[in-house]
Amino acid sequence: MSGKVKGRSAANADSMAGRVSCDERILRDIHQLYTEADSGLIPVAESVGVKLLPPRKKITVMLMGNHSAGKSSFINWYVEEHIQRTGVAIETQGFSFVTSGRKRESLTGNATLHLYPHFKPLQEFKGVSEYLSTEICTSRQKRFSLVTFVDSPGLVDGDMKYPFDVDEVILWLGELCDLILVFFDPMGQALCKRTLNIVESLNEKHGDRLHFYLSKADEAGGESDRQRVMMQIVQELCKRPGLNKCGFDMPTIYIPNPNKPSRCVNQIEEVCRAIEKTINQTVQNTLNSLEKDCELICEAITDKLISDRQNSLQNRRARCQSCFLSLLGFCIPLALLALLLLGTLSKELLDMALGQQGRETLSLYLTPVVKIFDSLSGEQQLYSCGGLVLLSFLLLIVARFALRTRPTLSGKQKRQLQEKLEYIQEVVKTKKKNLYEEYLRQSVSDHDMDL
Repeated sequence: MSGKVKGRSAANADSMAGRVSCDERILRDIHQLYTEADSGLIPVAESVGVKLLPPRKKITVMLMGNHSAGKSSFINWYVEEHIQRTGVAIETQGFSFVTSGRKRESLTGNATLHLYPHFKPLQEFKGVSEYLSTEICTSRQKRFSLVTFVDSPGLVDGDMKYPFDVDEVILWLGELCDLILVFFDPMGQALCKRTLNIVESLNEKHGDRLHFYLSKADEAGGESDRQRVMMQIVQELCKRPGLNKCGFDMPTIYIPNPNKPSRCVNQIEEVCRAIEKTINQTVQNTLNSLEKDCELICEAITDKLISDRQNSLQNRRARCQSCFLSLLGFCIPLALLALLLLGTLSKELLDMALGQQGRETLSLYLTPVVKIFDSLSGEQQLYSCGGLVLLSFLLLIVARFALRTRPTLSGKQKRQLQEKLEYIQEVVKTKKKNLYEEYLRQSVSDHDMDL
């Protein structure tokens, strides 16, 4: 498949103009705080060497199970539109993403990966790209505006050939999904070994994300038949070391049909509650991440400013050391020159050049050196002069190395960093506080809030 986009007429388009939920607005506002072109947290963080990823505006829910387990039917029921094809045949051969948008649209091929950049590593799995698709619909039912469903291929045992490594792809997607719904069909291959193997592998790392359901429970016969099927499935699951846990919960669900009443208890709302709980947890995690990222950026900016001040002090100290060594290096040849002049020039010439007082002062300081110098032999005097000249060169070289300074920020750069720090502390943190209050106000009365 190429990246072809097939347009369709909008269904339920009027609902797009409806009220945006509080959670949806919070996640959208936080995403905007990260991605704004100039003042977003991501470009601000990059300027101080911190790498951040923007939070997602929706949770990702993957449905998996044996073929004809009712995964696609559940998605259609949840969004209250006929999006996914259903039937007893293996309809879903690839991975289908179902999400909400402005108009009804079907994306195939690489267009799906452009829509979901965080899923681009799927290209590394041979053959997967051609079996990816996305269905965008305008439904605002339940919490669909905050959910992206991933409908996985029906799993079967035996000689069924998949065009890609379905096991590895599901395990990889499990790393990114916030919730994994496992459907067991009592009439099909509920004990499919491939399904059980993948579930066991997912449970090792993401046991808290896994939720198990007995789908199509109304087709399992009477209550005793349903209990027997559930016992078989639970026993088979608990044979696996990683799944052998107490309080194993498997609600019975089926798609309600007014024309086909059933006495079977339908716990399909449990699935909705699991999705709702995941959304609430995601909003809390996103708010907490925003706070941590703000602290991380503030700490990085503060460290950069402190480091710049330390570098400035170090540079000042280095310049002082360099000046002292340079002065000392130049004083040695000047002293030799003065000693030479004092020994060769007549007193009258020195009086004319320096004045009597200057000559006497110079003589006072250089007399001890002259006496020491005169006590040396000619060869020793030559060596002494050469050593002093060499010492002078060494002092000048050391002074040059001592002058090595560390890079510092310009005044403009420091002002920009200070402005970014104030923006994070005064604007972003205030916005975060307001968003947290807005989120808590949904479930807590105003007089109970102490923020």
